[in-house]
Amino acid sequence: EYWVRHVREAVRFADGVRALGELGVTTFVEIGPGGVLSTLVQGCFDDGTDIVTVPALRADRPEPYALVTAVGQLHAYGVSPDWQALFPGARRVDLPTYAFQRERFWLDVPQASGDVRAAGLGAANHPLLGAAIATADSDGALLTGLLSLGTHPWLADHAVNGTVLLPGTAFVELAIRAGDETGCGWIEDLTLELPLVVPERGGVTLQVAVGPEDESGRRQLSVHSRVDDGPWLRHATGVLSSAEAPSAAELGAWPPAGAEAVDLTAFYEGMAAAGLDYGPVFQGLRSVWRGGDDVFAEVELPDGSAAEAAAFALHPALLDAALHALAAGGLVSLDDGPALPFAWSGVVVQAAGAAMVRVKLSRTATGSVALAVADGAGDPVASVESLSLRAASAEQMPGAVGGDQLFGLEWTPFTLPSATDALMIESVADFDALRGSEGTPDVVVVPCPAGSGSETADRVHSVASEVLALVQWWLAGERAGRLALVTRPGDL
Repeated sequence: EYWVRHVREAVRFADGVRALGELGVTTFVEIGPGGVLSTLVQGCFDDGTDIVTVPALRADRPEPYALVTAVGQLHAYGVSPDWQALFPGARRVDLPTYAFQRERFWLDVPQASGDVRAAGLGAANHPLLGAAIATADSDGALLTGLLSLGTHPWLADHAVNGTVLLPGTAFVELAIRAGDETGCGWIEDLTLELPLVVPERGGVTLQVAVGPEDESGRRQLSVHSRVDDGPWLRHATGVLSSAEAPSAAELGAWPPAGAEAVDLTAFYEGMAAAGLDYGPVFQGLRSVWRGGDDVFAEVELPDGSAAEAAAFALHPALLDAALHALAAGGLVSLDDGPALPFAWSGVVVQAAGAAMVRVKLSRTATGSVALAVADGAGDPVASVESLSLRAASAEQMPGAVGGDQLFGLEWTPFTLPSATDALMIESVADFDALRGSEGTPDVVVVPCPAGSGSETADRVHSVASEVLALVQWWLAGERAGRLALVTRPGDL
């Protein structure tokens, strides 16, 4: 009798579904060979109604796989299945009682490098540089390298205003290595002209050039980079010297007598709020004291990076973390934005490979900062006669490499005009009528197509293709009017 009425009379499927909705039903499971009714249920409710429809079986999938997938979807939407009925004999397993450590156990693949001697080059033997060669027309040198987040993942822990930058201390490391190559024992001057953005994908080629030695033992230095086949950009210039280096600065008694300890609780959270987002490798500040115009600090690389320190003269993350004490101790204000190293003078490294250092930072008469760096025993590691910093705005970051721009998503409210000022089109298919007509209304309102295909990915591709074709046609005609594409929940 039921099926006779089903064939002869109105099915009233929509009325039945709406009646369930009025009773508070929000989750529908289709028991059948496909998902046709699940799609129809969606159309029985007004736009904006939050309902869930899940087909138990799909024509193109094995039944066990489809059924378990359906139960999993229902569980994700808040339904509580009878798991014992679904998996007879299964038992519950307690989760660990500790917080997840997010510790990775993947083996690190060593960076592969060929024998650069086959190309007429010499090995640079440095983590940031791969090859070195003496220039033919002078007694200068050229060192090259390739940086990327894949080969140097620790660089991702140094972001300024949301952009990963090669830290200014890395330029000091490059200059020191260039000085070792050409017999220059210290950096007389190093000026950073342009930030070096490390791209999210791919790499950036480095080129460190050292010129011939003049009568006073000085050599001109420059650091350039480029992405792919883009233009070369100059990031730093400086002067290396083979003359006698300045004497090492002394730290004195440690911990400093009479100095006031600085509370570092939430320090790096505050730095992130100012635009300096440091990851674990660069969060090396351990203790800070303040005394007059001097700030004292203890800095240490994390355990995972300490082993790498031996390959550097002075690990950039270690020296960068030492500079964080300027903000912690009040010698530098971040009110005008992130402050980045700009000009270095009198940089000398006395002992290479440190993983933990003590540092004294002092304000000079010219407003710059002097640094004295020592190891845990107080023996000199490095010193800087003068360091000047500059505020870096967010506007300076996007164009730093290759003219790349950072785009953001912004929603602009748009009020539909009256029917007299706009042409309201029922569907994209109706748009063909406008394509054959002359003239364009001020505003043409078109609903987003629903897309075709049973899978979400297929519908997304279909919608994207139709909308792209529509927008391309609209722009090709250089029309004065505006095209408004209206999307609604459930379009896909």
